[in-house]
Amino acid sequence: MPLDPNFERIVSRHQELSSLLSGASVSPEDYTKYAKEYAELTPVADAVAEVKRAQAERDDLTVMLSDPAMDGEMAAMARDDLAALETRLPELEHRIRLALLPKDAADEKNAILEVRAGTGGDEAGLFAGDLFGMYQKYAGLQGWRFEVMELSTNDVGGFREATASITGRNVFARMKFESGVHRVQRVPSTETQGRIHTSTATVAVLPEAEDVDIEIADKDIRIDVFRSSGPGGQSVNTTDSAVRITHLPTGIVVSQQDEKSQHKNKAKALKILRARIYDAERARVDAERSANRRGQVGTGDRSERIRTYNFPQGRVSDHRINLTLYKIDKVVTGEALDEFIEALTAADQAERLGQLE
Repeated sequence: MPLDPNFERIVSRHQELSSLLSGASVSPEDYTKYAKEYAELTPVADAVAEVKRAQAERDDLTVMLSDPAMDGEMAAMARDDLAALETRLPELEHRIRLALLPKDAADEKNAILEVRAGTGGDEAGLFAGDLFGMYQKYAGLQGWRFEVMELSTNDVGGFREATASITGRNVFARMKFESGVHRVQRVPSTETQGRIHTSTATVAVLPEAEDVDIEIADKDIRIDVFRSSGPGGQSVNTTDSAVRITHLPTGIVVSQQDEKSQHKNKAKALKILRARIYDAERARVDAERSANRRGQVGTGDRSERIRTYNFPQGRVSDHRINLTLYKIDKVVTGEALDEFIEALTAADQAERLGQLE
């Protein structure tokens, strides 16, 4: 079977780019543009070359097996090799199609993580703290930098809300399916009757926007300063270092008071604001594209229940892909979180491939 003509066009473009990059007359701007495209096409071109080698080997084996004088033992080995190739070729072609899927422009970006306690009182705050800790440990396992930007605690040591900046390779690509409502079922430490309680926490993972992604004009924001306060409203700072920024066109409000410096609080608040505006714009565009379709791995709606952590049964279930793991201890320490992330990524890829066919 001949290769898909689209594959051949990609190889031709890859070769063309190689020639352009080696030319002396290319401008610095064009060189940067061509180099980026070349790097994006290289995995596809390499995979196409591998398919061609496998097809040539298959054709050689077919010719060998058509020779009636071929030794019996050699023929058996050739048939085994041919069967293996026939299995491998569709896998190689599938890999090329995956590489050709449209890229999410935000996948390579860093992320802003926001975790908030939902329903369930103090237990919801404790669960929010557990989730925040899970992502912090997962970031450590990935070699990412996890910087706490804001923490608001309750009276029992749980979190009302917590925000962090996560920096590293492909952070948003790995974390983007974590957005939604997470539910926990367990016996709280304060429960004397041994009853199982159900609580929730909301997770939002926002791609970190840069100035080139979102430009915020001074006329579009209102900045208010006030004194930082601790639990219960007690003053923890004698200066007006806390900052509240309101984005007037969208109504998005961000407050920061963790730093003693007003300048640092303003910088953090603008970073979060830029991410929220960028995320809102992405959501609007995605909604227009998929007005008549709900995604297999969810809509990304913050109110959508996506996962349940059942401690008495030791299981974690992701409701979008019907995957349950009976290893809750390893999930909450971040060690087994990749099993969900890999499955969610694969489900998303399968759905998008289905839309192209």
